[in-house]
Amino acid sequence: MRCYIQKYRSPFGGITLAGDGETIAGLWFDGQKYYAENLPEEREEKDAPVFARAREWLDVYFSGKEPSFTPPLSSEGVSPFRKRVRKILLEIPYGRTATYGEIAARIARETGKRVSAQAVGGAVGHNAVSLIVPCHRVVGANGSLTGYAGGTDKKIALLKLEGADVSGLFVPKRGTAL
Repeated sequence: MRCYIQKYRSPFGGITLAGDGETIAGLWFDGQKYYAENLPEEREEKDAPVFARAREWLDVYFSGKEPSFTPPLSSEGVSPFRKRVRKILLEIPYGRTATYGEIAARIARETGKRVSAQAVGGAVGHNAVSLIVPCHRVVGANGSLTGYAGGTDKKIALLKLEGADVSGLFVPKRGTAL
């Protein structure tokens, strides 16, 4: 895969976009956990029409509005399980949250195979296209803010930007069972 990157300055810090010129393969806050883990070593900083579309999406999003479109996303290197989780994440409404357990239960209903909330958490945590694929909208069953590779401070800020009710959400203390 040809790999191009582009930088974007958000109100919450720098963002790196990555793609092949036609689809978005990655969107990370600079320095976040799993940053650029799915990208080849060789990449070129270059603009492309898909990046213009992603910047437009980000501009709308960071203005506090729900974007009415999704830039084309790459599925290259995404396992079938992670594709299923991605599809569900894309269906979580703007300003709302879902739990890892709810996503696991939905997958179990759709496939007839039992899935753990932890497996969903792994897929959500390794989501390479954060924000556009809204992994920040997933919380623990008890309201805990866990599993966001960009950090819980950004997760809270993103949910507040969307107007989500964050009053019952909390950051668990280290060693606390969920």
